[in-house]
Amino acid sequence: MMLRRVFISLACSLACMAAFASSGVASTTKATPKEETIIDAMRSQPIFGQLRLLGDTASMTKASTRKPIVAKIDISEQRMNVYVNGHITHSWKVSTARSGYYTPRGEYAPYRMHTMWRSRKYNNAPMPYAVFFHKGWAIHGTTSISRLGRPASHGCVRLHPDNAKTLFKLIKSAGGMKSARVIISN
Repeated sequence: MMLRRVFISLACSLACMAAFASSGVASTTKATPKEETIIDAMRSQPIFGQLRLLGDTASMTKASTRKPIVAKIDISEQRMNVYVNGHITHSWKVSTARSGYYTPRGEYAPYRMHTMWRSRKYNNAPMPYAVFFHKGWAIHGTTSISRLGRPASHGCVRLHPDNAKTLFKLIKSAGGMKSARVIISN
């Protein structure tokens, strides 16, 4: 604990020295070559996040650059609306479970993504741009484009391959699976 306080104190002192040195204000003492090296190194490093005091310790937190992505699937409409930061950006036809099969309802966080996956359960069927959200269920592209807009799948949420690619890239660019949610309702 004591070492952590010393480190924080040293870091704060060095940051103050760097700020003072870069301000152009004349100083009565000159930095030693070792201090100059430290100050130059600090100037060359980008500063991310902010220093937060937590009791007698400090932690560095990264500034959030994530854009929350929400894919809302309406089973009765056979449609997916994609929201970025709360604003709708895409609306696509989908196919969910046909009679005898089930698409799970609820809110999920994606846990696995693959640019190409093959179904182990259904004859090695291609699942391009698969975003797995619950057990083996995924949102993915399909070659059965003519069936989009009506129930046709074994339970997954099927999209046009171009739309699946768009969703996949959107999730990746927004910070990955941690920044995405899948909501399925009737």
